[in-house]
Amino acid sequence: MVPAVLHDDRVPLAAWVIAAAFVVLELAVSDRYGFQQDELYFLVASHHLAFGYVDQPPLAVLLARTTDLFGVNPTAIRILPALAGGAIVVLAARLAALFDGGRAARVIAALAVAIAPVFLGAMHVGNTTPYDLLAWTVITVCAATALLRDRPRWWIGAGVAAGLGIENEYLVLTLLAALVTGILVTPAHRAVMKTRWPWLGGIIALVIWLPNLVWQFASEWPQLTMASALHQQNTSTADYTAGLPAQLVYAGLLGIPLVIAGFITLWRAARLRFLGVTATLILIYVLVWIPGKVYYVDGILPAVLAAGSVPAERWIAKGRRPRARRVAIGVLALAGTVVILPSTLPLLPIASLHQVSGATSIADGVGWPQLTAEVAAQDTALTRAGHPPTSIFTGAYAEAGALHVHGRPYHLPPVISGHNTFWLWGPGDASDTTVLYVDAAGQLKPYFASCRQLAAYNPPDQVKNDWNDLAIGVCTGPSASWKTLWPHMKHYD
Repeated sequence: MVPAVLHDDRVPLAAWVIAAAFVVLELAVSDRYGFQQDELYFLVASHHLAFGYVDQPPLAVLLARTTDLFGVNPTAIRILPALAGGAIVVLAARLAALFDGGRAARVIAALAVAIAPVFLGAMHVGNTTPYDLLAWTVITVCAATALLRDRPRWWIGAGVAAGLGIENEYLVLTLLAALVTGILVTPAHRAVMKTRWPWLGGIIALVIWLPNLVWQFASEWPQLTMASALHQQNTSTADYTAGLPAQLVYAGLLGIPLVIAGFITLWRAARLRFLGVTATLILIYVLVWIPGKVYYVDGILPAVLAAGSVPAERWIAKGRRPRARRVAIGVLALAGTVVILPSTLPLLPIASLHQVSGATSIADGVGWPQLTAEVAAQDTALTRAGHPPTSIFTGAYAEAGALHVHGRPYHLPPVISGHNTFWLWGPGDASDTTVLYVDAAGQLKPYFASCRQLAAYNPPDQVKNDWNDLAIGVCTGPSASWKTLWPHMKHYD
């Protein structure tokens, strides 16, 4: 009997320290600039709990409900994403260990993930992305442990992570399809598909996903409409041109050489090739089908960075001056972090934000209270003029979410929208007599006798984001009731 090979796959203390520093940094800046638009939407949705929503499964929305424990503020909704990011940092070190990297490789992998722009930015927002990235990483760790350490019961963990991951974001299905393909085409591991363990994991995932699957069926598969809309909106010539370079930018300055080395490592080593195939298929899918969503690839990034950390460790050890090479890696990491932090996390004063290139994402957290105050001012002015608005209609879920979350002190009329799940919730008992609109003139004009613009809203301090030049106006003389008009208000995108 051949004795089992013992592996020391422990995560070194330095990697845990890096993970802790990541969480501390995320939480330290979590209350700056304000809510991001998805967070506003999720906060409203968390009070309409269901097994599914038009644009995502229920898990992230359910987790947003935890803000009730801490109060409605940005920090509350960002605690779990920050912790998810810390967990991914640790798991990256674990992957480096599974790839037979030593202590240095494990620390490099943790550091590369912690300072990658995509993870720094994603873990600052309480939407589906942080939990999606965590699910991908956990599935990868479980699959790698099962295959590389001959521990088949880890497929059960992969199944649980996959089921929860799909309940958060359907993108996990892409990973599962690519991973199964990678195993089947890799001679070193394809025999595992003849055992019961991967199938047991798959059954567990399906059972966990089943409530949302039933909801999708009962709701006529809105996710298919969403997928088509996302494809159309993210396949411009510019998206295709920038797709591959953006992948490298998202990995960060230290991450770029590690990604290249990681792909080579995953393809060169026969026992790791299943992950090389997995990563390649995911990359091709995103670049071909939806290149505008470059971050859709980044769930597999911790594995690629971890694979790249192994040759990086050898590069350090083989040099005549290994200490100098360690310093070089540290300098590269520090330089990359200093460059990307102002556009990735809300560190600068808002008044300086308009001078920062590429900061649109974090800038989206600026201005929602001011927009709400402007809408409330128009509501008050119309009321004083004897034409009180009977409802407020917004063009996007972001504006509707902002008015719901920030509008309570103003006692606004019912806020409704035709965007995504807001349309599914319907107009309720909102009246259509006098409609105050935000960014929705084009939707309402065909169905009202009169629509006129009252103001144009822009965020404060010259901030440029996706919500500049929002038209605020009023429509009167509806051609029918909201309930009759509602089918025409629907837009899923």
